[in-house]
Amino acid sequence: MSIPLKLGYVLIIVLLFGSLAVLYQFQLTKLQDKLEQLESNQNRNEVILRTEKNIIEDKDLVILYNRVPKTGSTSFVGVAYDLCKKNKFHVLHVNISANSHTVTLENQIKFIHNVTNWRSIKPALYHGHFAFFDFSKFGASKPLFINLIRKPLDRFISYYYFVRYGDNYRPYLIRKKHGNTMTFEECVNKQLPECDPNNMWLQIPFFCGHAANCWKPGNKWALNEAKKNLINNYFLVGLTEQLEEFIQLLELSLPRFFKGATDHFQHSNRSHLRQTVQKDLPSEETLEKIKTSTVWQMENEFYDFALDQFNFVKKFIMKNKGQVVMYEKIRPKV
Repeated sequence: MSIPLKLGYVLIIVLLFGSLAVLYQFQLTKLQDKLEQLESNQNRNEVILRTEKNIIEDKDLVILYNRVPKTGSTSFVGVAYDLCKKNKFHVLHVNISANSHTVTLENQIKFIHNVTNWRSIKPALYHGHFAFFDFSKFGASKPLFINLIRKPLDRFISYYYFVRYGDNYRPYLIRKKHGNTMTFEECVNKQLPECDPNNMWLQIPFFCGHAANCWKPGNKWALNEAKKNLINNYFLVGLTEQLEEFIQLLELSLPRFFKGATDHFQHSNRSHLRQTVQKDLPSEETLEKIKTSTVWQMENEFYDFALDQFNFVKKFIMKNKGQVVMYEKIRPKV
């Protein structure tokens, strides 16, 4: 056999083994990729399962609803009371003496201690008419704050008639202005203290907190602080005018508490639970007179701020209901 022929055979054999080596390396790489993918999926599923398990078994979750008066809070709390047994959580009313909206430092410490350490009650939803206070200021972990607000003038007028005529929730209860039949419009025209626009200053201080400036009607710092707290310290703030949507978002975000809440709200009497018995709507002229006040303008600015935030959150949640957060490429391997 000639030398060129031998070289040809050698070359063919080298090429054949080279091709086999390349093919083997390709298959090996492909197999490694599949193994890594399977491992990644397994890790991901383990993390998702652990996350879901933690959510289901989380017995330390606390929601704090520092409810603003005359914003539909009774209707909302009624839903929570109806669901608490079925969904296995507790609901507690925080009743402060003399209907005070602020809490002393001593009682803030006691309240925070109880909320944090009363484990037999957890998970729990606390509700009451009191202003925001920061748990982290006292070295404690924060609960999930939620709230509802209402168009300020609507809330103001509703409260004016509520203290005169009561509501259909407890019609037998005699209110403090019982027998006083003066309309809101007459009160404004007579410039009486009870319908002074400064009395509208309530939703801002409820979100601002316990600082002195929070309770000074028309204080710009209080408005800014209320906005900051709404964004930084509240899980969700809804609107009386969109109460059903508020409940729907809570059910999507916190099913541990609110599973079934939307359907219950739609098919029970909770959506119309508490209404002021009598309200005489004032004229446009009277409304415009109120709207010239600094307090109304600031309270309305805060309402519009909350409205924009709620609609933003609502749009994002409804658009991304199927969103899943996954954890991949975990090292060292678990």
